[in-house]
Amino acid sequence: MATVANNSSITLTPEGAVSVSYNALVSSPLSLTSSIERAFGSHPDSLGIIIVRDLPSNYAPARERLLRLAYRFANLDPKIRERYADPKSRYSFGWSHGKEIMNGKPDTMKGSYYANPVIDEPNVSAELRDAYPEYYGKNIWPSDTAEVHDFEQAFKDLGRFVFRVGCQLAVACQPFASSYLTDSSLSLADLISSSQTVKARLLHYFPPSPENPLPAENEAIDSWCGFHLDHSLLTGLCSAMYLRRESSGEPTVVQSPSSNSGLYIRTRGGALTKVSIPADCLAFQTGEALELATSGKLRATPHCVRVGAAPDAENISRETFALFMQPNVDQQLSATENFGQFSKRIFDEHYKDESTGAAM
Repeated sequence: MATVANNSSITLTPEGAVSVSYNALVSSPLSLTSSIERAFGSHPDSLGIIIVRDLPSNYAPARERLLRLAYRFANLDPKIRERYADPKSRYSFGWSHGKEIMNGKPDTMKGSYYANPVIDEPNVSAELRDAYPEYYGKNIWPSDTAEVHDFEQAFKDLGRFVFRVGCQLAVACQPFASSYLTDSSLSLADLISSSQTVKARLLHYFPPSPENPLPAENEAIDSWCGFHLDHSLLTGLCSAMYLRRESSGEPTVVQSPSSNSGLYIRTRGGALTKVSIPADCLAFQTGEALELATSGKLRATPHCVRVGAAPDAENISRETFALFMQPNVDQQLSATENFGQFSKRIFDEHYKDESTGAAM
């Protein structure tokens, strides 16, 4: 899957993404500084994403188990799904569909299930819980729905795995990041490992439908998910799984419906690049909180998802999982904003006040 760059210590995927071994991440994280710099630095070819390969053997079954449950949950009766929605957290816990504003309109192309896989109920004051329900709410699990009775355990197993790898990556990032952080005494690993705001998002991208028809050959690059920045420090990403609907009821794992389907990233130089994450690997990309904490020196990674026109696309969904690793709300990111204030600003851009129908 990989080639060696001119710098013999850096391994690249065929698309140019930096790839590092999990074994090196655990045994000698500080040896990876040149790879981290190539992945997350300001070089025009830098993608802002890094692939972690050679993962422990328990990763692959944990990924498949949860992504199949994403399909199963999204295909429940809508009334059942909505029982697990949480308006008071701006749909940041439990099920969310058609609530997020993307490209100027409600996003019905995908459904999401949000939870903190590390902590079920954050240990914070009532004041903080009331001020930041998006982060300090309580997890919601569909344990009483028979079709997805093992959802909670599967979500936590995969989420905690990604979190552990992300914490190890943060250690490897520290020598590179510390020279850019506005407060050089900060530790990325400490900010992430001690945080109670970790949030995972299990995503089901619905197949094209009459409401969201099959795209034309000249479809927009961001037809499945609009261009955006994550507002984390680092985001962990699983490889997407494509599932084809079958008459038997149990979907079949298939290849992506089109060679154009999938994740697209803009390099630091502005070039558009399709990035594939191998099924047995994880990827991590930089978020906007890191950009703010470095006064823009380490930039967040702009990315989107494309459907890809194909004859069988209307029967194929896309399942994936993202883990957003970020600091506690009182962590100062810039002279004017802490993480909580920054997050409120971002939520206001993407969610409506349902009591008035206006964007918040």
